[in-house]
Amino acid sequence: MKKPYRLVTILTLAVIITAFCAGCGSSETEVSTKYELAEVHPVAGRQGICTENGCYWVSGSGTLTKYDSDWNIIAENTDPFEGYELEVNHIGDIDVYNNELYLGVEYFMDGEGKNIQVAVYDGDTLKLKRVFPFRPDTGQLECSGIAVDPDTRTVYMTSWIDDTSSEYLYMYDLDTGDYKGTLKMDPAPKWLQGVACFGGDLYVTSDDGDADKDEPDHMYRIDVAEDGQTGKVTMVKAFDDVTRQGEIEGLTFNEENGQLLLLYNRGARIIAGMPSGFYEGYSEEIHEVFVYDIIGR
Repeated sequence: MKKPYRLVTILTLAVIITAFCAGCGSSETEVSTKYELAEVHPVAGRQGICTENGCYWVSGSGTLTKYDSDWNIIAENTDPFEGYELEVNHIGDIDVYNNELYLGVEYFMDGEGKNIQVAVYDGDTLKLKRVFPFRPDTGQLECSGIAVDPDTRTVYMTSWIDDTSSEYLYMYDLDTGDYKGTLKMDPAPKWLQGVACFGGDLYVTSDDGDADKDEPDHMYRIDVAEDGQTGKVTMVKAFDDVTRQGEIEGLTFNEENGQLLLLYNRGARIIAGMPSGFYEGYSEEIHEVFVYDIIGR
């Protein structure tokens, strides 16, 4: 009788844990997929991460860095805003497709953004190639991340600002650069930092934990409806296994290796989206990429 009793107990605990996690900004939680921490790599930027063909790219607020498969730096651009007609000073999370980098670029100051646009850079030279036409009438007030979905030929952009405009992802046509409309998230996570496409779904990172209270940030999955205009949101991971709680940033998936890569910052106090001093024991902000093996997908 002991084995059945233990099984019932385990199943009961699983139900309780699932119900508890469902309260963290979502109506249900993914339990079949696990993310096991495999590696941690210090990097030069604090905003975004993407990967393709064995290479990695990292964005800072005003930098781009390319790494080889062993995380050695092979290219840098410390002046990525050359060539813009509109004033910009900030890069968020990034993505890569066919060796072209896709950036959400804007002018960001004190928690507010303007001059938001999709910019495409060469994956080798890290230089600007072209910019999608700017659309100030979309309702988007900030850009924290960007993702490319080759299957639907869509570029998705997230907004970090906590208001009704951040309940949507903003969509552009990958081929023409034309604005395609919005995708409404249900329920909408707060303080979005990054977005990525993987396995037919969208994933976003949310800076919804309080580092002062040692609370973790989270990743959510968006199941896009057939109409492409709405998506059901599920919390899939709380990042309670990082070195120290701080500020979650961009993410990407390495489909070949079956891995999730997450950029996480620690050490700096963040006020209105900007570093403002340091926590005890830190004299600088540390940027790290946490690599997770995806188990059970």
